[in-house]
Amino acid sequence: MFNKGDLIVYSGHGICKIEDICDINIAGNTKAYYVLQPLNNDHQLTIRTPVDNNKVTMSSLMQKDQAEEILDSFQFPGANWIENNHLRIQTYNNIVKSGNRREIAKIANTLIRKKHELELKDRKISEQDKQLLTSIKSVLFKEMALSLHTTYETISNEVNKLLLNKTEEQIELN
Repeated sequence: MFNKGDLIVYSGHGICKIEDICDINIAGNTKAYYVLQPLNNDHQLTIRTPVDNNKVTMSSLMQKDQAEEILDSFQFPGANWIENNHLRIQTYNNIVKSGNRREIAKIANTLIRKKHELELKDRKISEQDKQLLTSIKSVLFKEMALSLHTTYETISNEVNKLLLNKTEEQIELN
């Protein structure tokens, strides 16, 4: 169980602060609820979710060493590219929903590499791949930035530097 004031990653909304933990009575049934405030709260959204909700992923922010390990992982190949667009999106979305940050980073790695590869051929990744990548970066890179006491932009630039160096090395080998 998390505590009031904790920062957590809440699936679908990214990093949230637990503003309160309260009891809410619905139809005579009282349950404990987290009251969450997303950090990138442009629309003043407040989320209330049962403490025992097992339909969403809620996890503590990663530690500094885990963020460093994930950042370093971008030096290596990511997930396998799945040619079938529908199967790829379904498989990658399932991995994202799992909340496994290392596996999510592999998906981001693969999508960024594919995007760069296609851009070199004056082509673009599919809109679904683009949206998935944007969503992953929005949550994972922001979480890494918080854990490493830096900015989203710094993380994004470092990932791009690691990936583009490897991509260029691979192109030179071919």
